Amino acid sequence: MTAVLLPADRGQRVVAVTSFVHSFGTGLFIAAGALFFTRVVGLPASQVAGGLFAAAMTGLVAGVYIGRLADRWGPKRVQIGVAVCGTVVNTGLLLVDTFWTYLLVSMLSGAVIAGSWSTLAPLVRGFGGPTPAVFRGYLRSVGNLAIALGTVAAGFAIQLDTRAAFLTVMICRSLTYLISGLILLWLPPFTLEGSGGADRGWAALRDRTYLTATAINAVMSLHFAVPTFLLPLWIVEHTAAPRWTISAVLVLNTILVVVLQVRISRNVADVPSAGRAMRWAGVTLWVGMLLMALAEGIPPWFGVLLLTAGMIAYTLGEIWHSAASAEYSFGLAPIHAQGQYAGVFGLGHGLAEGVSPAVMSALPLALGLPGWLLLATLLLATGLAGHPLMAHVSRPATRSVG
Repeated sequence: MTAVLLPADRGQRVVAVTSFVHSFGTGLFIAAGALFFTRVVGLPASQVAGGLFAAAMTGLVAGVYIGRLADRWGPKRVQIGVAVCGTVVNTGLLLVDTFWTYLLVSMLSGAVIAGSWSTLAPLVRGFGGPTPAVFRGYLRSVGNLAIALGTVAAGFAIQLDTRAAFLTVMICRSLTYLISGLILLWLPPFTLEGSGGADRGWAALRDRTYLTATAINAVMSLHFAVPTFLLPLWIVEHTAAPRWTISAVLVLNTILVVVLQVRISRNVADVPSAGRAMRWAGVTLWVGMLLMALAEGIPPWFGVLLLTAGMIAYTLGEIWHSAASAEYSFGLAPIHAQGQYAGVFGLGHGLAEGVSPAVMSALPLALGLPGWLLLATLLLATGLAGHPLMAHVSRPATRSVG
């Protein structure tokens, strides 16, 4: 079973297992974190949302700096340090009793989350082997499965709805940071080929090609709020579909990502293929979101069928976008500055994550079908424009980091 599920390479196995453990903890927190602060700590939902926003904004800055540290000191060492900090910070959440302590710990947590991504990127690049796109797709499948399992595990605490149950979830979240850091101790020594180049400071912030890719990805990343924020509210408030449809389509989304991500990622191995994948992402996201929008005002079972078909098309778009995004993030970054570049790439995704709930509320939830079409058309236009735009800025005469 281990031989089938895990890569043969020792380094890839270690990176995969630590990613699984970390993602499982993420799933725990996604499902139960907000409820812990409202039902156990006693904070109002508005203050919880404010803390999460502050965490996201802190992460935007911290990710770039921590990524640069990984380039200088080595990603393994810095990633282990981030894991230790994550253990301490998440344990500190158990001591929160006021909004201000919650805000402080949330901001520290946001820095840890961003740092985890920035320091993981060089490890993925270093152990990607001859087919890095396949390994990145494999890690995304592993991560989605782990998040789903973490969400299910947190569901037991949510059902019990006791202080002890929620505290157990938060302690387990802290332990996942500690365990993921300990697992990295088994990571074999490695040197990134081409590393050791001259330190050109904040080169990523002067690289117009990379910044263009970051901007394209930021706009496309708005869609990640569709299954987590928009769709549950849309199904409950705007359709006659039964509420179990929410769980059904989310499970379908997870299964499709786990099964198809590696297969589709095999075909995305350079900038041109990433541009084509981004184009297909725009088309399928547009189709999927249109089908979801049409579920309003129709009989329940027809609504279920449209929502299911919409989720299938949406998930294909999500997979294509993720494959293209990974290639832009890793493939366009110089070896010696992988961490710094990953931190900059995370800026765009983080901004999208911060504003996407407001965009979903202002367009689909407020305007209905016209709002869905506006949002879907924005993603379609970005996906279609990304291919020629990246083809232009990737020309040697055009690309500049000065």
